[in-house]
Amino acid sequence: MTSYPLLRRCFEDAPVVDRGGYDYFVNPISDGVPRVDPGVLQEAVDGLISEAGFDCDLILAPEAMGIPLAAGISLKVGIPFSVVRKKRYGLPGEVGLLQQTGYSKSAMYLNGVGEGTRVAIVDDVLDTGGTVVAIAEAARRAGAILTKVAVVYSKADVRLFSERIGVPVVALLSVGVEGGRPFVKRT
Repeated sequence: MTSYPLLRRCFEDAPVVDRGGYDYFVNPISDGVPRVDPGVLQEAVDGLISEAGFDCDLILAPEAMGIPLAAGISLKVGIPFSVVRKKRYGLPGEVGLLQQTGYSKSAMYLNGVGEGTRVAIVDDVLDTGGTVVAIAEAARRAGAILTKVAVVYSKADVRLFSERIGVPVVALLSVGVEGGRPFVKRT
């Protein structure tokens, strides 16, 4: 596994804010602030392509920070992506889901997924897994076949999460927050 020096530095330099008792790290890949350096985004996109492979028909990207990752991957590998939105459109085949994270809960909507579509989920961070699990369940309800989950940062144990969700889970960096400071775990 590559060390991803820009992503590592970006994470380790991130401020941590308290969101109702939840230690939330703020950095360009997970929040788009203070600003996204093209080199950091390039390292994330290239790393996800290298580690995940993307043997699928469609990439699913939760709003908001899954979008730049999926767009970059889509342009490089030629696989379309669909944004899992927080807005309902009422299109035929739309599947609603309830996403719950360590600090929020919201309805989201999946469109463009049909019976037999092989999908991969791409996101910025895997923590509680609430977003990924909800999207995976919605995709399966729509008849899709989930092939993989790929994230930049994981606070969760990807091996255990992979067993939970039933597909391989790839994370570029395993991370944590302790004492208000972000750190990259040794793997």
